[in-house]
Amino acid sequence: MLVKNEQKHDLIVYKVKQGGKTLKQVLVDELNMSIRFLSKLKKDKSIFVNNQFQRYDYILKDNDIIKIQIIEESSNFEPENIDIQILYEDFDILVINKPSNIVVHPTKSHPNNTIANALAYYFKTKGENVRIRFVNRLDMNTSGLLIVAKNSYAHHILSEDMKQNKVTKKYLAVVKGVVKEDFKTINAPIYRETDDSILRSVDERGQKSITHLKTVQRLKDSTIVELLLETGRTHQIRVHLSYIGYPIIGDELYGYVDEDLIKRQALHAIELEFLQPRTKEKIHITAQIPDDMQNLINKLRK
Repeated sequence: MLVKNEQKHDLIVYKVKQGGKTLKQVLVDELNMSIRFLSKLKKDKSIFVNNQFQRYDYILKDNDIIKIQIIEESSNFEPENIDIQILYEDFDILVINKPSNIVVHPTKSHPNNTIANALAYYFKTKGENVRIRFVNRLDMNTSGLLIVAKNSYAHHILSEDMKQNKVTKKYLAVVKGVVKEDFKTINAPIYRETDDSILRSVDERGQKSITHLKTVQRLKDSTIVELLLETGRTHQIRVHLSYIGYPIIGDELYGYVDEDLIKRQALHAIELEFLQPRTKEKIHITAQIPDDMQNLINKLRK
């Protein structure tokens, strides 16, 4: 079992309840460590039993204390003093409420002023050597919940949970047109049109993509909808809503643009539910609707 008060972002401390298993068996079966991760730990010589380095074939005894030091490279982003809203943080992860009009990590067109730069500054001020890894991604003009792993162990566990659809991701969007159905599942493959294009489209050559839609409120010429992702393709919600004839208001690529209403796509990652990668405790987080989307809804209700 985990020794809770000794956990750190770069240290896992585990107490063996019942001996007889090898060190490797416990790390794989009880801490869900991958063979690749174990290879890194072996290379770093960072696994200790009762404060002594041990091989993976070591037979554990009752009440042995396993300590795993997670050795990370330095931060891979330049620190910048940018305000971020942190909604949750523990030794493995943090969850932020990302504003719109900021990219998640540097690109050629946006080399700085990103969420990654802000996080590098945050961890630097805390004196923590964290290599920033994003578990989920949000487009520049999508707001809402973003999970950041503080170590490679947490990133691996949560990435696998994402692949197995164990992470609940809900979004809120405002679309053009009045949606007829109360509930609808959009099962349509998404394809990248060309290698040098950011555009995606529904195409049989694409990857399996599933979005579940729930109508929240019908307005005069628009609808507030909640989206639950079963898969996580680039631009999935935006492409799917456009495909069924209800484009997101403000979406310059796939939607309906009216800058008098809103100056970005009306899409917000509103809710997350997942298991803490180390303790397996359930974490449920919501992010309030941002002002620009609330103002849009107020205008459309008139």
